[in-house]
Amino acid sequence: MMAQYLSLKAEAQDCLLFYRMGDFFEMFFDDAKIAAACLDIALTARGEHGGQAIPMCGVPVHAAENYLARLIKAGHRVAIAEQTETPAEAKKRGGSKALVARGIVRVVTAGTLTEEALLDARAANWCVAIGEAGGGVALAAADVSTGRFELIETSAANLATELARLGPAETIAAEDSAFADMATSLRPKSGFDSARGDARLRELYGVATLDGFGQFDRAALAAAGGLVAYLDHTAKGALPFLRPPVLRQSAGAMAIDAATRDSLELTCTTAGARKGSLLDAVDRTVTGAGARALAADLGAPLVDRQEIEARLDLVQLLCEDGGLRESLRATLRALPDIGRALGRIAAGRGSPRDLGQLRDGLNGAWSLGEKLGGIERPPALLADLAPRLRGHGALIDLFTRALIPMPPVDASDGGYIAAGYDAALDDLRDAGAGGRRAIAALEADYRSRTGIAALKIKHNGVLGYHIEVAARVADTLMAPDSGFTHRQTLAGVVRFNAPELHEVAVKVSQAGAHALAAEASHLEDLTHAALARREAIAATADALARLDASAGLAERACEGGWVRPTLVDHACFDIAGGRHPVVEDALAKRGDRFVANDCRLSEDSRLWLVTGPNMGGKSTFLRQNALIAVLAQAGAYVPATSATLGLVDRLFSRVGASDNLARGRSTFMVEMVETAAILAQATPRSFVILDEVGRGTSTYDGLAIAWAVVEAIHEDNRCRCLFATHYHELTRLAERCDALTLHHVRAREWKGDLVLLHEVSEGPADRSYGLAVARLAGLSPATLSRAKAVLAKLEAGRAKTGGIAAGLDDLPLFAAARIEEAPPADTLREALAAIDTDALTPREALEQLYRLKGLL
Repeated sequence: MMAQYLSLKAEAQDCLLFYRMGDFFEMFFDDAKIAAACLDIALTARGEHGGQAIPMCGVPVHAAENYLARLIKAGHRVAIAEQTETPAEAKKRGGSKALVARGIVRVVTAGTLTEEALLDARAANWCVAIGEAGGGVALAAADVSTGRFELIETSAANLATELARLGPAETIAAEDSAFADMATSLRPKSGFDSARGDARLRELYGVATLDGFGQFDRAALAAAGGLVAYLDHTAKGALPFLRPPVLRQSAGAMAIDAATRDSLELTCTTAGARKGSLLDAVDRTVTGAGARALAADLGAPLVDRQEIEARLDLVQLLCEDGGLRESLRATLRALPDIGRALGRIAAGRGSPRDLGQLRDGLNGAWSLGEKLGGIERPPALLADLAPRLRGHGALIDLFTRALIPMPPVDASDGGYIAAGYDAALDDLRDAGAGGRRAIAALEADYRSRTGIAALKIKHNGVLGYHIEVAARVADTLMAPDSGFTHRQTLAGVVRFNAPELHEVAVKVSQAGAHALAAEASHLEDLTHAALARREAIAATADALARLDASAGLAERACEGGWVRPTLVDHACFDIAGGRHPVVEDALAKRGDRFVANDCRLSEDSRLWLVTGPNMGGKSTFLRQNALIAVLAQAGAYVPATSATLGLVDRLFSRVGASDNLARGRSTFMVEMVETAAILAQATPRSFVILDEVGRGTSTYDGLAIAWAVVEAIHEDNRCRCLFATHYHELTRLAERCDALTLHHVRAREWKGDLVLLHEVSEGPADRSYGLAVARLAGLSPATLSRAKAVLAKLEAGRAKTGGIAAGLDDLPLFAAARIEEAPPADTLREALAAIDTDALTPREALEQLYRLKGLL
């Protein structure tokens, strides 16, 4: 047995191996130590290997999903080794001592899950492959729980942004990939060949050419090939359901890099929790599929005005018609998740209950489609969605006739095919039921004949049907002429058989076995019927998800008094009474009111320099406007009195930073890297929020950097920007930068206390109120007194010298500043420095000499 285990473990490589032994999955050696620590189960030992006791632990098969969930969450991958033949087949093959054959039937990884117990119902579960070919880069992304399959053509610069948008559970790349550090698993390079990828996709979809799906570049085909090869490897040949690939371009959505997503907490907080994020504040969906669609919308806001308006039209209809909205949400709330039920069926892990969910879900969708189809002059998106809800009449009728109202999860015990669907199956069930009635009559007869009132006829998997009596009265049945045959003696009970019982039991067992076989055959036929319509079912699932997301957004808009944004072609950002949805919710729970503020960016005032005290609301103001841009382009209403904005192509947020010790970066270094990315990538159609740039270094260095960044954004990037700072010296830039205007968050001191008004007004702040904030924080009176004395000295010195900004007015503007040219490269010196003289052969040395002479 151990030789078989070690062979399977070699095949499993770096995965933990679940080795099936009876009713348990066992683990041995290091796998056992890892699993025991992770699952908090007992670690034992058995036998010897190499002179050492073999560590082992196990989990029961019936509870394996719960343990798998914990292992996957901890970052492990698990290979499942099942018995591939019965003990009878093993005995026939190799005699009475033959070991039952086992094989790895599946590799369970974070990105290939389909089971309900292992998945978050309200989040997509992407498995992503990175492909490189012909100088291009692309991603292939699949959610095997629903069959979604996307190919995303991007660039090396935008790759991290796309991965951040998807938030994959698992990312794979080729062993020699230039992006190996972004992957969670590396696979053989051969799987990422673009020609093989093309062939794999054509074989998978049974087509001669992929032109019907789109024009894919070589990188996209390489990524698709690598992903399909990996999914085939984990499923051991039973490839999960993948819908035809949808080609997407990075330019099709607002670009939001990973740092901005973290800063704005779009779908999860910086701590990784959903609660406290924008998604949590907006989500009013009633289905898991709707929640997944909403998360995708917020993660990838659109840049096509027509598509955004189509979404907004549907939300507006549901906002204005409260009865329709409530009716729609009530219907959706009762529907099962047919997308994931279909995914389990297609992956070969479906159950009768999944077929029942398809029946109920499609039936509910049909009724909904009939109702929505009767709306006069529906929005374009609704007119497109309604027909997708219908068209499954024959399948619904088949499943309604074939399945009981509440099919079970486990098919092994039967009982899920409805009475009347198959007359032969009904006859078998009647025969079994008649046999069970005969057994009950026998039990009564045996009690009468023996005088033992406690005599019972029972059944187990070893003895089958048998008679059981207490040991103290068993002598009566032990007599040679009793008509009973002794089978087993246990503590307190004795078990017997009888000819009449055996005869009836055989009839019951045969009828039961034939009935189970008949049901299994029907289950296979019903599964094939569902898979034959999988594309149409998946389209219905998508339509239901879109309706739920739109109805949820309408519900949220009505709750909060949100408004429909007006989209325009020019680069403006005109928000009246804007609010931060997350902060507003938090304040409302405490009974406090959020102070709304306007933000009016235009061509003449596209860069706002915002000053004011800490705790005054500068960061909240910056973030709320970025979130309004995300909501508007996701097709949602926004928390404001009115909103008019030009489309944003890229969104950047440099608000708050922390150390990245794993990559050797300090807080200031992280801040500078993010700022550099903004200056390099922001376009005139971008929206940028920057908070306290330069604060992580010395005062002079920080002010110099902040000054230069403001000038660069104003003169070069020319994007819409909110720039919050405590460097009051930057306000001098208003005299030099035509499109820069000054604003501040209001605060007042009243009887020695600081009163924060959280209102944004025009003009610079009169001072920073730093000491007042320190008093609020609880600094001791002695410390505050000393700080006041130091501040008085510093301000007196500034009055005499002009302060740290003295002389800045004489600087030429950024665009006019002379850029020093870098010294010319010394190619000969660089070539000499690159030569490893100890590693050169004589021939190579001669070639290098000729090359150096050529350079000279």
